[in-house]
Amino acid sequence: MAKPIMAKATAVWLVDNTTLSFKQIADFVGMHELEIQGIADGDVATGVKGFDPIANNQLTQEEIDAAQKSPLHKLKLKFNAAAVGEEKRRGPRYTPLSKRQDRPASILWLVKFHPELSDGQVGKLVGTTKPTIQAIRERTHWNIANIQPIDPVALGLCKQSELDLAVQKAAAKKAAEGGVMSDDERRKLVSTEQSLGMEAEPKIPSAIEGLETFSLNETPDDEEDDLNKGDFSDADSFFNLPGGEDSSDEQP
Repeated sequence: MAKPIMAKATAVWLVDNTTLSFKQIADFVGMHELEIQGIADGDVATGVKGFDPIANNQLTQEEIDAAQKSPLHKLKLKFNAAAVGEEKRRGPRYTPLSKRQDRPASILWLVKFHPELSDGQVGKLVGTTKPTIQAIRERTHWNIANIQPIDPVALGLCKQSELDLAVQKAAAKKAAEGGVMSDDERRKLVSTEQSLGMEAEPKIPSAIEGLETFSLNETPDDEEDDLNKGDFSDADSFFNLPGGEDSSDEQP
C-alpha cells in the first residue's frame, strides 16, 4: 500500500485535527500504533509541525469523514492521475564520490579481461563515459602508468550478475557474427561463474612442445628389452671384441 509523504508530520496533523483512532492513523502513515499514541501524549515527534494531507492532495475531507464515522474504515491515499505510468528516469549509473577514483582501474580490468565488451556495456557497468573508455583502451589516459586493473565487482561498482549478463550478451553477439574464437577468447566470453568451474587444462612448455609423446624419465620398453637380453658378466662379451679368442690361439 502506498504511504503518504512526510508520514510523521502527517500523523501529527491527523492526531491534532481529527478524531481518527490510533490504529487508523498508524495504518495510513505506516507507523506503529504505540508511536501514534506517543504523538498524542507528547512523547514522540516533539516539535514536529503537522503536515496537512488535505491541502497537499493526499487525502480528501470525505475520506476522513468516512473514517471518523466507522472505526473499521481504512484511510486510502488520494488517487493521483499524474503519477500513473510514471517511469524511472533513465541515465548513466550513479557512482558515489568515494568510488569514482576507482573507475579507471575497473575500466582497465574490463578492457583487459573482457575486450569483447562494447564501450556502451562498459559504460553501463561502471558508470563512465565513452571518451574515458577509449582513452584507457588506447592507453592515452593521463594516468595510465599508475592504473592497476581491479575487478569492478570487488570495487562495488557493479554486481556479479550484471557483469555475467553483459558477458553473455557479448558471447551471443560474437556467435551471431560467426567470428572464430581462440580458446582464451571462448573462456572469457562465458560467465565468471562458469569460468571458475572449468578445469584448468595442462599446458606444455614451449621448449618441448611437439615432443609430448616422448617420456623424459622412463626408458622405452623396446630398448629396455634389448639391454636385458645381453650377458655382460664377462668384460670381453661386454665390449664384444671381434676375434678375441682366435687371436689368443694364434699366439705362440
